[in-house]
Amino acid sequence: QVHLVESGGGLVQAGGSLRLSCTASGNIFSISAMGWYRQAPGKQRDMVAVMANDGMTNYADSVKGRFTISRDNAKNTVYLQMNSLKPEKTAVYYCKTRGGMDYWGKGTLVTVAS
Repeated sequence: QVHLVESGGGLVQAGGSLRLSCTASGNIFSISAMGWYRQAPGKQRDMVAVMANDGMTNYADSVKGRFTISRDNAKNTVYLQMNSLKPEKTAVYYCKTRGGMDYWGKGTLVTVAS
């Protein structure tokens, strides 16, 4: 089993920046990729960015050029640097790992004020 703890959410002004962190513990050797998803109120949960163990990344089109995903494998941590945040993107951001099984964190709220 993998346990995920996210941090870094909060209130930010439109156009501002925020960095999210997610640290994994437990059966980390089963992890093949780590990523971020978000869910706005009343909307489905969508992929934001994913990074595989080999460093390959995948971004949602809406965040390309503004968000950057990175990993510190020594710390079992994945980061999401978010720049130029938009008010309509207020959402709960979830960390997810892929491997033998998928695991989700509890989420961290990002509120973008206009």
